[in-house]
Amino acid sequence: MTTAPDVTRCRFVVVGGGIAGVTCAEKLAMDFPSENIFLITASPVIKAVTNFKQVSKTLEDFDVEEQPSSLLEKRYPNIKVIQSGVKQLRSDEHEVLTEDGKEYIYEKLCLCAGAKPKLILEGNPYVLGIRDTDSAEAFQKNLAQAERIVVVGNGGIALELVYEIQGCEVIWAIKDKAIGNTFFDAGAAEFLIPKLTAVNQETPIECKRTKYTMEGNYEKERPIAAPDKLGSALGPDWHEGLDLKGTKEFAVGEDGGLKVDKHMRTSLPDIYAAGDICTASWEPSPVWHQMRLWTQARQMGWYAAKCMAADTLGEPIEMDFCFELFAHITKFFNYKVVVLGKYNAQGLDLDHELLLRCTKGQEYVKVVMQNGRMMGAVLIGETDLEETFENLILNQMDLSAYGEDLLNPDIDIEDYFD
Repeated sequence: MTTAPDVTRCRFVVVGGGIAGVTCAEKLAMDFPSENIFLITASPVIKAVTNFKQVSKTLEDFDVEEQPSSLLEKRYPNIKVIQSGVKQLRSDEHEVLTEDGKEYIYEKLCLCAGAKPKLILEGNPYVLGIRDTDSAEAFQKNLAQAERIVVVGNGGIALELVYEIQGCEVIWAIKDKAIGNTFFDAGAAEFLIPKLTAVNQETPIECKRTKYTMEGNYEKERPIAAPDKLGSALGPDWHEGLDLKGTKEFAVGEDGGLKVDKHMRTSLPDIYAAGDICTASWEPSPVWHQMRLWTQARQMGWYAAKCMAADTLGEPIEMDFCFELFAHITKFFNYKVVVLGKYNAQGLDLDHELLLRCTKGQEYVKVVMQNGRMMGAVLIGETDLEETFENLILNQMDLSAYGEDLLNPDIDIEDYFD
């Protein structure tokens, strides 16, 4: 209900047109079909999940597609997309002020503003940070004229770039001892390195061509922004981000994200957060951890909407099952890659052990064991082990009796445990 020309009262407002924000708005629109859901985004396009497939209990596979916001409004007539940057948030008054001079008074607000990459040198035209399609297009314009480029970083985007780019000299600078340590260990890196020098690459990016495309499974792991410099989840940043003057102090994690509890609530009343902007501050499952990936952005956006609905209706809600086990599926160097649980022994004591199986050019399997129980796994190639290992990690079955036979290629362990 509009009480003044530029003031709109609404039950739910979502800020951010990326995966977390769009997913949150979609879930709210389904749960409250008679309510208008306001989605505020600085970009004329949004990121939508397409070709979604539930691979197993916790593994999800999907593509990410840029779409005009009008398509979202067509699918969900009660979603109203507001194309504007956010000028100010007044948490005490439950008000969001946008750059176009409008004011939205909400009951519940979810911040899904994404993160901003930390550049080596701000403002230098030769230093580009890639985190979304807009920045990828800017990179392509520079790449068309380049004879030599330096790729700095060891995350998913860097892995794909060094593999795909052809036609110019590529210098890859990483601070780690092995490539891709965000997702796997030195052994897996050694397994992948021959692909970098292979002559026949499947879909190379040529430096001199004018068209540049990015596949939907590019990773999104990156540093979080400082709380006063929130990057939008898609498209241009909101100038310098949200002006939080006049609000109470809010809790911020060590990585700069907004701390959220197990209901995705921030320390400010009726304000939730999901995706890259937030830091999970609840006591996590022993085999789950936060990574700023599209999979978790979708899961958090969906769960945040469920929590907003439950809190609005005064209903109890259980923690979503997706937070029981870290599970991610992607593709690197044209290999299928699945990582489960504490796949790099994150946070485990020194008493853990690793079991390895590797067939050059075909598959790489690593299992993290502790006290006879499987805590994590890395699967590269078509191993068909993801569902079995997922169950073993979730069930925490004592596997001591199997020893190294657990990865014996002559034993079909799916038949043992499925």
